Amino acid sequence: MLSNWIDADAYLFDIDGTLLNAYGGAHYNAFHSALRHSFNLNCKIDGVPLHGNTDIGILRAVLRREGLTDADFDKHRASLLEHMCEQVELNRAQIRAEVCPAITELVALLSEQGKLLGIASGNLAKIGWMKLEAAGLRDYFSFGAFADQCETREDIFRSGVAEVKRRLGPTATVCIVGDTPADIEAAKATGLPIVAVATGIYSREQLQQCEPDVSVASCQEIVNSAR
Repeated sequence: MLSNWIDADAYLFDIDGTLLNAYGGAHYNAFHSALRHSFNLNCKIDGVPLHGNTDIGILRAVLRREGLTDADFDKHRASLLEHMCEQVELNRAQIRAEVCPAITELVALLSEQGKLLGIASGNLAKIGWMKLEAAGLRDYFSFGAFADQCETREDIFRSGVAEVKRRLGPTATVCIVGDTPADIEAAKATGLPIVAVATGIYSREQLQQCEPDVSVASCQEIVNSAR
């Protein structure tokens, strides 16, 4: 099942639940600070689907729940996102990033094989890179596609693929590595193969129901298959 996992020219990795799990509340609290700052809202993002979502998708959902519109978000978008990033930067010492099993071995192996590694994440770029720095993974990745400019996961993947092809040429092949049904659905919608890893909140069985190209309990299985 994993015999061809290393055939792609480039790999796009999701962050949360795939590369690492972040704790400490810096990102979570930044949402609330930004909502107070831009809309004078004292509300929580709790209850909005987070896993497989994007930072902008989360913000839009919270505002809709509070009776505001997408136009309200768009009016304050720049200051809202800037404030979020500033808050995470201010509290970056609180970021606790637990690297998912065998990720360091996998990205090191792919790098040794000459593969181009990128990020495709629903985080805002500055926040995503801070998490990767906290996990000691930043230097493995050459570029990233984030939610700042691409609100949907499909568009984030398309942006990542476009950058791969800009760097490697139009025939370059790309594989996604993610941990949610949303990753699988977006990969299928964009015609990309995906390795689904059950290191987030979804079990392998739940991920298999979405019919990814490959599903594993963790990236340890992938590393073992390459040895």
